[in-house]
Amino acid sequence: MQSTMENTGIIIPKEEMQERFTAILLKEGFSNEKALRCAEIFTMNSIDGVYTHGVNRFPRFVKYIKDGFVQKDAEPTLQHAFGSIEQWNGNLGPGTLNAEHATSSAMRLARAHGMGCVALSNTNHWMRAGAYAWQAAKAGFIFIGWTNTISNMPAWGAVDARVGNNPLVMALPHGDEAIVLDMAMSQYSLGHMELSAMRNELLPVNGGFNKEGVLTNDPAAILVTRRLLPTGYWKGSGLALLLDLLATILSGGLSTAEISKKNVEYGLSQVFIAIDISKLNNHSSIAAVVENIINDYHGSVPIDGSKKVTYPGERVLQTRKKNLANGIPVQQNVWNIIMDLYNGTTDFANTKYT
Repeated sequence: MQSTMENTGIIIPKEEMQERFTAILLKEGFSNEKALRCAEIFTMNSIDGVYTHGVNRFPRFVKYIKDGFVQKDAEPTLQHAFGSIEQWNGNLGPGTLNAEHATSSAMRLARAHGMGCVALSNTNHWMRAGAYAWQAAKAGFIFIGWTNTISNMPAWGAVDARVGNNPLVMALPHGDEAIVLDMAMSQYSLGHMELSAMRNELLPVNGGFNKEGVLTNDPAAILVTRRLLPTGYWKGSGLALLLDLLATILSGGLSTAEISKKNVEYGLSQVFIAIDISKLNNHSSIAAVVENIINDYHGSVPIDGSKKVTYPGERVLQTRKKNLANGIPVQQNVWNIIMDLYNGTTDFANTKYT
């Protein structure tokens, strides 16, 4: 049952969203297991409030399946292994499933060696990096991961896009949950700006340049130029470059420059690192140390007295609780596209995908 909300939005219960996603993927020829797992990941991303890489991104995922960029039946294959390092080929399979497999493999290596590194080539968009960080951290591991992307951001001091916004994620266990930092190397991800533009909202701070080369917080103007602002200016630009270099070298896969020759983002290179903290000499004291650090962090004096200073991932927990109880907010036009996919009435030639 759908209920209306402000800003041309609706509320979709978790069960309904996951059922629609599963049914659509089954129509596309996914196995029952893969359809269900992909649907769960897209739904969970939406529950956690990352709509840009959940419900909003699902129609584009389906289109990429139809266009052959995502090979629904492909499985990752091991290319090389040495000690705590493994290189895998994703064979252009669904990026979410490849990333889950790589995370599990990194944890397997970490259990054996204390630390595990899995580098994955020839894969697809993993959607939300945080999904795999939560997977590892809730299993008791420290996790570090990143991916390269198609070129979508100028290097600092340039006007043409030569680097990706190359998301980086870091996480560690915290009680029954996790502390998770999931960030792109641009001030705002493209998905965030697309959603803000769809809602006719301005960004809280400048996120890129308009056609006149002026910094702006208008997401629509930035999407026209594709001149995203690197996080920390030259620092984000430099970090994006190093993440691309390391992902390419460690995986033996494609670089941002090579991916960008395709004009469509596929064939990515990714890295997944897990550390088994139970192997550390100070393991018994880690939980208390983390708690003390977070308590001190929470003691920060906020600029706005009505708001609390939160650690990375804390607001996700709040959003998750709210959306599980009340349903998931979805833009009406996005849900219309999903229902067209569900009903088999999609006009792929004229549908605009987020």
